[in-house]
Amino acid sequence: NIAKDLGLETSALAARGFRIVSGSSEPPFQLNSNGILHVSRKIDREEVCEQMTTCIINIKTALENPLEVHYVGIEVVDVNDHSPTFSNNETHLEISESSLSGTRFQLQGARDPDSGIFSVQQYKLSQNDHFRLEIKDRGQDGKIPLLFLHKPLDKETARSHRLLLTAVDGGKPSRSGSMTIIIHVLDVNDNMPIFDKETYTASLNENSPVGTTIIRVNATDLDDGLNGEVVYSFGNNVNEKLHKLFEVNAVTGEIVVKGLLDYEAKDRYELDIKASDKGLVPLTTEKSVKIKIVDINDNAPEIEVTSFSSSIPEDSRPGTTVALISVNDLDSGLNGKVICSINQDVPFTLSPSLQDKMFSLVTKSPLDREKQSHYDLTITAKDAGQPPLSSEKTISVVVSDVNDNSPEFTLSPYTFYITEGNNPGASVFSVKASDRDEGDNAVISYHIVRDGDEHSKLTSFLNINSETGDIVALRSFDFETL
Repeated sequence: NIAKDLGLETSALAARGFRIVSGSSEPPFQLNSNGILHVSRKIDREEVCEQMTTCIINIKTALENPLEVHYVGIEVVDVNDHSPTFSNNETHLEISESSLSGTRFQLQGARDPDSGIFSVQQYKLSQNDHFRLEIKDRGQDGKIPLLFLHKPLDKETARSHRLLLTAVDGGKPSRSGSMTIIIHVLDVNDNMPIFDKETYTASLNENSPVGTTIIRVNATDLDDGLNGEVVYSFGNNVNEKLHKLFEVNAVTGEIVVKGLLDYEAKDRYELDIKASDKGLVPLTTEKSVKIKIVDINDNAPEIEVTSFSSSIPEDSRPGTTVALISVNDLDSGLNGKVICSINQDVPFTLSPSLQDKMFSLVTKSPLDREKQSHYDLTITAKDAGQPPLSSEKTISVVVSDVNDNSPEFTLSPYTFYITEGNNPGASVFSVKASDRDEGDNAVISYHIVRDGDEHSKLTSFLNINSETGDIVALRSFDFETL
């Protein structure tokens, strides 16, 4: 009950236009006439907040007369409605019998669309004599299972081994998924490629052209011939999205740009690069390459009129709010810092709000509808990038009339002449007045003042049409009597 939480009277909600102010997308909530917020359609948390620990949907509500904006945050709580799954039900590994104890083999992790405790929490490996399971925790990127060779393999004893890897989430009850691992034991090649660095890091500007070289990895193999020739590829855990963004040269080890990199979509990537020799039983080593995306000023500020009063009385005091303006820039740092202004000589100004990137359009000096009744205000939002980007939005404000002008006669005083013996009821002359206001404030009614002074005898001879200002004689005038 938003109205109750905000201390608002239910009876005033409709009169003040209590509503949700939606942005570019329609929020999955509705407000009824009693100010109660309810869900308008099914919410899929995995669709709204993919892999986010906390899922908050922010909405804005507005009231008119006076203008108020309230911000409401709704947390969408995850439920354990997905089981962990592997992309393949079965995977094959070829491991040389000469592999030493302690050798690790990275496996493809399971994926669970749920978040937090309901995502993959642990892996289990079926009982066996040769392998143990280790877990590499990648934080938000999940947990990666590794096979740890505990006891050397012997091809003559067993040509293959069949293991079952199970991924379990943290729900109660928990959900799980399994993948079969078939290990083929082979001879030969006893030296693995070795990378020349423990870690590889690189920085790259967003929107870099396709084909841009990011970094070059290098690995060497002490073996001779094909067993010593190294080829490079992505590791098993490099997903399809990364394959669309990056490419690794199999011969040189150069990692190059393949797709559009947008800082606002993601500001860092970690790739597993695999170096393998060309032996009959290839040996493989993997290294992580961390790529930091550098923001450039490629997004112009966006201006949104949150709430707007298109008409304002001309007697409004300086500081009266006309509209609430919000600006947003998807860039970061100085590239995302926005300055909002009105570059016109008008009686309006923008006042910063306590809420970040919010401004109030207010009057800064008295208004006079009779001098100017309409303003087209151009609001400019410019960021602090180099070079800066800007955008404009024009809003129209109408100054409404108040009754601040008195009627004025075209002449003052009026002088006219009447011949005695005139016909009663005939028009003798007409007066005309105008009013600078408009509408009902400019409608004029005419009256003859009859206050009992020395002119009262004269005014008793006359009458005036209250709408037209025409004055007629009620009786015939006699010069000698008057």
